[in-house]
Amino acid sequence: MIICVDFDGTLCEHRFPEIGKPYTWIIEKLKARKQLGDKLILWTCRNGKPLEEAVTWCKQFGLEFDAVNDDLPEIKKNFIFKSKKVYGDVYLDDRNITMENL
Repeated sequence: MIICVDFDGTLCEHRFPEIGKPYTWIIEKLKARKQLGDKLILWTCRNGKPLEEAVTWCKQFGLEFDAVNDDLPEIKKNFIFKSKKVYGDVYLDDRNITMENL
């Protein structure tokens, strides 16, 4: 499974451009999923220095991603064009809504 994860409001409290308090239970759950073989993509609007800070912050909690704001290498080779949306099976985001709740 490929899990795309937002940063602000999902892995930590939303305090952009700063980094809020961690949601450790989510971080631990994602680390466990990675141990089971799932792939993780950090999918965030952050870029430049704020993105670097977010990646470093995640590593401090032992959360490492297979890709950051990009498709996995094995997915890239299957597409003839680059989309702005990364390919994933699940997208975790604090602003997510399901069709049932629309």
